[in-house]
Amino acid sequence: MALKEIENRDDVQKLVDTFYSNVQNDKVLGYIFNDIAKVDWERHLPKMYNFWDSLLLEGTYTGNAMQPHFRVNKLIPLEDAYFNRWLEIWESTVHSLFTGEKAELAIYRAKSIKEVMAFKINRINHPPQHNTDIPIVNPDKH
Repeated sequence: MALKEIENRDDVQKLVDTFYSNVQNDKVLGYIFNDIAKVDWERHLPKMYNFWDSLLLEGTYTGNAMQPHFRVNKLIPLEDAYFNRWLEIWESTVHSLFTGEKAELAIYRAKSIKEVMAFKINRINHPPQHNTDIPIVNPDKH
């Protein structure tokens, strides 16, 4: 089967459905989605269609994509390995179904999302330590 471009909402839905099916069955991420977050797929998938449609086509997603991740992070610390696996599954799913500019955009956007989410979650899970023993030097006094 020849791969095709991501052209419309149906393509976005196929991508999202296939991706989350892969996630649900993944040894690393499946239990987080199924057992920890207990995702309501009937509610979650349409939000993800809108989200990715907005990023790849002309959709109008509204919402805060970070909030659910902050909630899950309180139940299980979301570490880099989880975000890395999410991206691996996303990339392999995109490459298994689609080709072309929008497919590459989907991967580029996913990498950006992964970086931002991992950074924000890591700041919560591993806050920077401020060393109070180091004197603050005022450069204007020298």
